[in-house]
Amino acid sequence: MTKTIRLYLLAVSALFLNSFASSAQSFSMAEVTNYPFPRDMTSAATGSKIAYSVEEQGRRNIYVASGPDFKIRKLTNYTKDDGQELTSITITNDGKYVVYVRGGEHSGNYDRSRVVNPENDPILPKIQVWSVPFAGGIPKLLGDGDYPAISNHRVAWTNDGQVWIAPSSGVTPGKLAINILGTYSGLQWSPDGTKLAFACNRTDHGYIGIYTNEHTPVSWVDPQFAMDRSPNWSPDGKKIVFTRSPANPVAQTNTGGGGGRGANGAAAPAVGAPGGGRPAGAATPNGGAVGAANAAVTAGAAQIQGGNRGGGGGFRGGRQQTLYIADLATGKAEPFYKLPQGQRNSFEEFHWATNGTMTFMSYVDGWPHLYSLSTLTPNPTPVLLTPGDFEVEQVQLSGDGKWLVFSTNTGPDKQNDMDRRHIFRVAVDKPGMEEITSGDELETYPAITGDGKTIAYFSATGQRPLVAATISLATHKTNLIGLKLLAANFPVKQMAAPKQVIYKSPDGTTVHAQLFVPANSTGKKPALLYIHGGPQRQMLLGWHHMDYYSIDYALTEYLVSMGFEVLSVNYRQGIGYGYDFQRPPAGSNYIDVRAGGAWLAAQPDVDTSRLGVFGGSAGGALAASALARDSKLFKAGVIIHGDSPEPLDNWTSPTMIIHGDDDRNVAFDAGVSLVSRITQKGKPYLETMVIPGDSHHWMKYSDIIKVNTTAAEFLKKQLLLKK
Repeated sequence: MTKTIRLYLLAVSALFLNSFASSAQSFSMAEVTNYPFPRDMTSAATGSKIAYSVEEQGRRNIYVASGPDFKIRKLTNYTKDDGQELTSITITNDGKYVVYVRGGEHSGNYDRSRVVNPENDPILPKIQVWSVPFAGGIPKLLGDGDYPAISNHRVAWTNDGQVWIAPSSGVTPGKLAINILGTYSGLQWSPDGTKLAFACNRTDHGYIGIYTNEHTPVSWVDPQFAMDRSPNWSPDGKKIVFTRSPANPVAQTNTGGGGGRGANGAAAPAVGAPGGGRPAGAATPNGGAVGAANAAVTAGAAQIQGGNRGGGGGFRGGRQQTLYIADLATGKAEPFYKLPQGQRNSFEEFHWATNGTMTFMSYVDGWPHLYSLSTLTPNPTPVLLTPGDFEVEQVQLSGDGKWLVFSTNTGPDKQNDMDRRHIFRVAVDKPGMEEITSGDELETYPAITGDGKTIAYFSATGQRPLVAATISLATHKTNLIGLKLLAANFPVKQMAAPKQVIYKSPDGTTVHAQLFVPANSTGKKPALLYIHGGPQRQMLLGWHHMDYYSIDYALTEYLVSMGFEVLSVNYRQGIGYGYDFQRPPAGSNYIDVRAGGAWLAAQPDVDTSRLGVFGGSAGGALAASALARDSKLFKAGVIIHGDSPEPLDNWTSPTMIIHGDDDRNVAFDAGVSLVSRITQKGKPYLETMVIPGDSHHWMKYSDIIKVNTTAAEFLKKQLLLKK
C-alpha cells in the first residue's frame, strides 16, 4: 500500500469518526437542559388552590392554579438567573396569600441557610420571607429569615437565632417575638392560630416551648434532662405530642478561642467540628485506600433531604426516641409510645391526624413504612398501614386528617415499578392502600387539595422531564397542567428511554440499573458508567424528580445522543431496596459499581477500550475509586465535586475534576487536595474546572450549561474520538 493511499484511508477514517459523532448529535446541551423544573407542590387547607415553583433557565418563579380546571398562571416575576432559590412555599389556610422564602441554598449538609452568591454580586443577597396575594399582586417583604410557619393571618420564622412574626398580608413589617437562649426549629401554630409551639435546642438538652404573645412569658412543656423535638398539636389544640430522647452530654472545657463568628453572627465551629470548614469525619487525603469510597460518600458527599432537592428516604435512626403527650391544661407530659430499641427505628413524617389517631413512618420492618397509633388506647400497638417490599416517601396528610397520600416504588408491574414512583393513598387508621397512578410514567410529590377532590403532583417519563399534573380522585382523570411550559423545541422524541437492568454483585446481592442506548446505532460503541450521589438516592426508569439528578439525567441523554451507551447503577447505600441494602457492609458500594462496569464491558455492542465513568458528589467519590483501583477497566472519567483519598499508584486514566468553591456538601478543599496530589505525582493526565461562587447543586443555569458541556467534551475527546 502506498503512502498516499494510507494517508487517504486515515483521512477517510477520521472523517467518518467526526461525521459519526456530529450526525449522532441531534440536539444541543442548551436544548436538553431547557426544561421547566417544578418544585415544592403545595395546596391550601381548604378549597382547591395549589402553588409550586418552577425554574426556567435559572429564573425561579411561583405558579398557582385553582380547581376545577387548574389552569396555571405565573404569580411572581423574577427575571434573573441569579441562583436564589424559592423554598417553603405555603398557601395560607384561607387561600388568600402565598408565603415563601427567597434566597439561600437549603440542600447542603451544613450552612443550609447561609447566603449563596453564584452571581458573584459585590453585595451579598439576603434570605428573606415574602408574601404575595394568591389572586396576584406585588410581593411584600415580611423580613429577613427562613423556615416560616403559617397560620391564617400570621407568619412566624427564624432569623439569626430569633423568632419573628408578621401578618401574612405584609401590611406591617415583622416584629421580634422570641429572643431566648437556644436555637429554634419545628415552629407550628396551634389549630386556632393563637399559640406557637417550637423546639428550643440548648446544645446538650432541649425543650418544647409555647409562645402566646409579647406580654406573656414563654411556657415550657415538662422540661427535663432530655432532648425534646418535633412538637405537633392535637387537632383540637388541647394537647401537644413531641419526641423525647436522652440528653447529649457535652464535654466541658475552660479553654477559650474557637472558630470566630458565622455568617449570621453565630459562633462558627472549628474546622473538623460538625458544621465546620470540613464535614465532621470527612475522609482526609492521607486516609489510605481501605474504605475510602465508603468514608467519602458517608461523611463528605451525602446530600441532605428536603423538598425536591433532598427528598427521598434517607434513614437517620440513632438515639432512642419516645413519643410524649402533654396536656396543656395540666402541664403534665406522659410517655405515650416508645419505639423498640434498634437502628431501624425512628419517627419520620409524624402526624397527629385526628383526635384519635397518630401516624408515623419508620424502618421497623426493614422498609420505610407508615404506621398508625390510637391515642385512645394506653400502650398502643402500631398498625402497619403500608405492608410490602417497597418504600414510602413524600407523605402528606389530607386537610380533613383522614388520608395519607404518598409516593412509592410499587405498582402492578412489581419488577419495573421498583425503579419508578407512583402515588397511593391510605386511611390513617387502617391498612388498605389505594392505587392512584400506575403505568410507565413516574409520579412524585403528591399534594391533596383542601376539598379532598384532587391530587396535584409532578409527572415524568423516560423521555419527558417533570411537569405539574392533577388527577381527580372521583374519575382518576389526569391533566398535565404544566406541559405548556415545556419549550416547543425540547427534543422529547429524541430522548433515549432507559431500560431496566438487573445484575448480581460478586457477593450475590441483586443490583438494579438503567441502560441508555443510542437510537439506530450499530457496531461497538463507547460506553459510560454513571454513578449517582447521595448515596441515599435511587435513579429511576425516567426523568428524575430531584433537580440535581434531573441535571445529570440531561447530561446522560446528551452523552447518549453523542453515541455513548450509558449504564446508571443503583449501588448499595442507596434507597428503594430496603434497610439491608441501604446499610450494607463497608465497601460493598464499590463492589456494586465495579460489577456494573464489568456488566457493561461484557455487552457485545460495547467497545471496552472506550469505557469510562462519571459521577458527582458520592458518585464523584466512587468514580475516583473506579479510576484509582480499576484504570484498566475505566479508561477515562469525570469527577464532579467528589471527595477522594484514593492512592494514585495505579490511577492512569485521564481525569477531569470539576468543583464549585461554595460547596456545602463536599468541601472545596477536598477538590484542592485531590488536584494537588495528582499534580505533585505527575499522573494521571488531568483537566480541571472551578466554578467560583456556586454550590454543590449548581444554582445558576449558566453554570449547569458550563459544567455539563465541559464534562461531555472531555469524555468525547478521551473516548468517543479515540482511535
